[in-house]
Amino acid sequence: MMDRKVLTGQQIVVTAGKLNIGGDNPPVMIAGPCAVESREQVMETALALKEVGVDILRGGVFKPRTSPYTFQGLGLKGLQYLKEAGERIGVPIVTELMDEKNLDAVVEYSDIVQIGSRNMYNYSLLKEIGGINKPVILKRGMSASIKEWVMAAEYIAAYGNKNIILCERGIRTFEVYTRNTLDLAAVPIMKCETGLPVIVDPSHGTGHRQLILPMSKAALACGANGLMIEVHIDPKKALSDGQQSITPEEYQKVYLEINKL
Repeated sequence: MMDRKVLTGQQIVVTAGKLNIGGDNPPVMIAGPCAVESREQVMETALALKEVGVDILRGGVFKPRTSPYTFQGLGLKGLQYLKEAGERIGVPIVTELMDEKNLDAVVEYSDIVQIGSRNMYNYSLLKEIGGINKPVILKRGMSASIKEWVMAAEYIAAYGNKNIILCERGIRTFEVYTRNTLDLAAVPIMKCETGLPVIVDPSHGTGHRQLILPMSKAALACGANGLMIEVHIDPKKALSDGQQSITPEEYQKVYLEINKL
């Protein structure tokens, strides 16, 4: 057992809009483009997702990229586009917060704030997130151990915000066939250790669109409380992570298949 002060392992259900995430509630579907590229792109994607079924619309507006020469996102303008699209289809939105200077804007416009893999260790940012009155998706660091991930969640909870949704998005290992190694054992472990809902991101977890369906099934089979899937209207033209994005038509296949489980 790990030492902790706030997250005791008692089950926590997180509310986002009309959604209850965790516990015995049905798994939530979070989907949308890796990056908001234009108003037209995010709106078209949102409307297509609504036709199939989606609970939360995702989209990156501040993009942490390995290369400084790749698309970095549309910033606050993209956030406004994402908010408009979410309101149009009637679902909450989630976007990643990169730094403290944009905290107020992201909290104002988004329904859920995401802390990405690179910022799991940004403890000053985690403290700030602990002081907001919004649900938080905390992604696992790309090389984070279970204990480090638990402690990152503790930072947020200790500063007052227990509305945390954990997201397993794969970890970096010696294997290079997939973008990351999706650690599905972490799902039941983290639910037991923290009591928090845990979702899975098979898009970043594998980096291959053909693996999204089988790993989505596997994630739900081991108790995940939801899925976060990257969907783009034309993945070949995506400005970010096109190789791991699926089309709305492919998303429909995933949606129908997992609803058979």
